[in-house]
Amino acid sequence: MPEPQYVMSADGLRLATYSWGDDADATVLAVHGFASSTRDNWVSTGWVRDLLRAGYRVLALDQRGHGASEKPHDPRDYALRALVGDVETVLDTYLVDTARYVGYSLGARVGWEVARDLEDRLERVVLGGVPDGVPLSRLDLTQARAFVVDGTPVTDPVTQNYVQLIERVGGNDLGALLAIAEGMRSAGEADPDPAAAPAQPILFATGTLDGIIEGSRALAAACPQGRFVEIPGRHHFNAPGSRVFREAGIGFLGASR
Repeated sequence: MPEPQYVMSADGLRLATYSWGDDADATVLAVHGFASSTRDNWVSTGWVRDLLRAGYRVLALDQRGHGASEKPHDPRDYALRALVGDVETVLDTYLVDTARYVGYSLGARVGWEVARDLEDRLERVVLGGVPDGVPLSRLDLTQARAFVVDGTPVTDPVTQNYVQLIERVGGNDLGALLAIAEGMRSAGEADPDPAAAPAQPILFATGTLDGIIEGSRALAAACPQGRFVEIPGRHHFNAPGSRVFREAGIGFLGASR
């Protein structure tokens, strides 16, 4: 894991970025999910290793509120458009004209918007576990807030899974992650709009046991060049480590059509 290189977001937050490989190689930008990090989502699961073996340069971003990036506690700092802008800032700072993109969960939801905004810069896109990323609608905010404030036990099963994920990844800030959930919800961010689908080739990948699988399949069908792959035996929280997902995603990034 290299030392983070910091870039400044448009609104003045320090964002941790990481780079592997030769600058002359085709670039893949990897963006992790909610309550995760570059290390957890892409390094520990073998994605960075296998992307390098496939001949890519890899850039990655710890999204605001995560990893080694700045972690404000104000929900207003976590609008979807701000997260999308952070991705563009990374590409601009590293002087990357065109890239391929891989995102999971929150990183996939951000990726849907980036693919639409930067259609001429993102050649091929892999979106895992979307549309679960943005509203975090299955998270019980009342229970999560009580847990953060005074340790009140969480009884909602889905929220328990999120809390376990948050506690598993070192360096997570419960207050910042709650602000993310609150901020994106209060901004009225909706799931991806199939009527405004990105045009470039996109692979959607979701675990068989993930409750959002049919929504992901529908998004793939709505995209002019969408494809879908089912990740067997995986749910939302363990799909990033699947070899099937990794091989399908990297193979898709390297395809010619």
